[in-house]
Amino acid sequence: MSISSRVAAWLCIGALGFAQQAHAGNMGWERRNAESLDQSCGDDLTDDGTYEPCTLGNAERRKLVDDIYEYSYRVRVGPGAYDIITLHRVVRELGQWSPVRTAKSVFMVHGDALGFRGAFLSSAGSAAVAPGHSIAVFLARRGVDVWGIDLRWVNVPGGTTDFSFMRDWNLGLHARDVGTGMALARGWRAYTGNGAGRMTLMGWSRGATVSYAYLNGETQQPPDKRHVSGFIPVDMAYTLAPGATQERSAACQTYAALAQAQAAGQYEGGQLGATLQGLAALAIFQPAAPSALLPGGTNREAALAFGAATHAFQNPPVIPAYHWTGGQFSAVGLPTALSWTAERFFFDTLTQAAPYQSIGEQVDTLAMWCGAPDVPYDDHLGLVRVPVLYVGAAGGFGGYGLHSLSLLGSPDISTHVVQRYPDTYRAVDYGHADLFLAADAQQAVWAPILDWVQRH
Repeated sequence: MSISSRVAAWLCIGALGFAQQAHAGNMGWERRNAESLDQSCGDDLTDDGTYEPCTLGNAERRKLVDDIYEYSYRVRVGPGAYDIITLHRVVRELGQWSPVRTAKSVFMVHGDALGFRGAFLSSAGSAAVAPGHSIAVFLARRGVDVWGIDLRWVNVPGGTTDFSFMRDWNLGLHARDVGTGMALARGWRAYTGNGAGRMTLMGWSRGATVSYAYLNGETQQPPDKRHVSGFIPVDMAYTLAPGATQERSAACQTYAALAQAQAAGQYEGGQLGATLQGLAALAIFQPAAPSALLPGGTNREAALAFGAATHAFQNPPVIPAYHWTGGQFSAVGLPTALSWTAERFFFDTLTQAAPYQSIGEQVDTLAMWCGAPDVPYDDHLGLVRVPVLYVGAAGGFGGYGLHSLSLLGSPDISTHVVQRYPDTYRAVDYGHADLFLAADAQQAVWAPILDWVQRH
């Protein structure tokens, strides 16, 4: 990275700090906000050898609970209409726009369908649970500065029909955006007196895949340009173990279908988020009506089925009996209840889904699970030396995520898999989303994560 590009990146960082001060001092932020910075925003080159522009957008502040607030900033990372990410910060405040100083920080990357708020702050969008029942609030209350990102597709509005702008949105691009977000977060922390220390990177589901890809690339950067102090992949397999032949076969089959669709010009991944929004709305407002998605079931049962038998909506399912939420079933196989997550809370979380998602990162992930074609996102994993904590759910990816850890070069690797039943009952065990939604997630999942962060 040239000296001029580095200076440009720090200009963006300084502008973020200025944005906070402008709010605190009532210095005409609305006017200043319209003035963009056409400067470099990250450390990585784009494919054509140039640096993507950085333009800061509207800043928002909202109270979550007690003295915990969320700040969010839209950041332009490219010239296209939808080349925008959102940075989120959840932190305790001393006063308006005056966050407490913290020694520990975490940067979170969401997975499919749900952005940062839906994944890590979903209680703020539901009256079914206490407003503080989210991991971001839990960590912030205990002195951790919580940051996170909305990947580009989260900001694509409903009603969009032309997705050609997603053509090159793949695992590598999203990983670069994570690097941009972490650079800005670290710069802002330094600007506001927290020091310029590296951050713990936590990715859930597809967000763990994006985070693995980022770490793989970061090993090729000099130490002074690396942002990660520790890594928490949550319930995801980056690669599959050699013995997982059935799972690999399913991944190869799904890869072939999605790669063919992509080659034919489909760059959006099937409008999963829009489907989940509709599924949840029907479950909330017309729960007893017959479901169009679940023959013989009601709208409520269809939404419960997506949570408790997610694999049934996948063809073919790569991970056997994979599900978002542990559930209970009737004698005829219809879901009757969720085991650990409040039903309405789950439905409210689904309403927070983003309508669209790019297909590129899905194709890249399936290629890695399949083992072909070769992709560059695992070429340097052996050089990753930061401490690692794998967190899994026995009914989600669970043990399937352990093989990926063996590819890392870290001498400090820990695992924490939440399992309630013997392996033969995997289909009803703790689920992929229970890790963040379950009533006991604070004790079963978040407290162990906090303990690890505090010790690393």
